[in-house]
Amino acid sequence: MVRPAKPSSAEIARGKALIARIDKVDEVRVERRFWPKLRRSVARIPFADQLLSLYFAARDPQTPTRAKGMMLAALAYFVLPVDAIPDVLVGIGFTDDAAVIAAVIAILSAHIRSSHREAARQALAQMARSED
Repeated sequence: MVRPAKPSSAEIARGKALIARIDKVDEVRVERRFWPKLRRSVARIPFADQLLSLYFAARDPQTPTRAKGMMLAALAYFVLPVDAIPDVLVGIGFTDDAAVIAAVIAILSAHIRSSHREAARQALAQMARSED
């Protein structure tokens, strides 16, 4: 039996690529769950400023699409209710999330600008004021 040849990447229409669909799913998931989860857990995660910087970089229209995809995947991992180490475990629950966020920031640090970091600081300050 002769199998048809697999299409080359040049033959795959951009809108039909699996990555674009995954990015959209991650984007929707992050939009829906990011802020509620962050508000619930901000006191327990020492990497909240990095997490927010990544969020603002992913939402920036000037961030390249491929970088956004990786950022959204890391943020989606943070918001997923099931992950390698359950977040409810005190002391170690967010270590896997921190590792994923740190890895993505290390790889994509060139795309996380000072404006993203400043927006993160402002968001954390506003959250702290609203809790008082």
